[in-house]
Amino acid sequence: MKQYVVDELRPSDHKRLKEYFDNHFQVSGMGGLYWVPLDQELLTPCQADHQQCQPHYFALELMPDRLACELLVRTRSRIRCECIQYATVRQRNWLIEMVDAVFEKLGLQT
Repeated sequence: MKQYVVDELRPSDHKRLKEYFDNHFQVSGMGGLYWVPLDQELLTPCQADHQQCQPHYFALELMPDRLACELLVRTRSRIRCECIQYATVRQRNWLIEMVDAVFEKLGLQT
């Protein structure tokens, strides 16, 4: 699996990220896993055509010592579909910039 990973989180970093993620992203049924909706204008033509699969998400897993962001654009309505694809360059950059902005907003170092 392709991922963007921020490691060596301090316990205080984890606590602040968890609080932020709990308030801003959808919490999944699994502890530490969050769903981040992808901006609509970043969808590929296939993803945009698949209205029944929308919204599309990135999965972020927050662990005590690291944050792992999957670079796979998923849908929560299906397990397999052609619209579930690895992120394009624009989508990947959006995710990395969004995560980096959260770290900056919280005053955390990456």
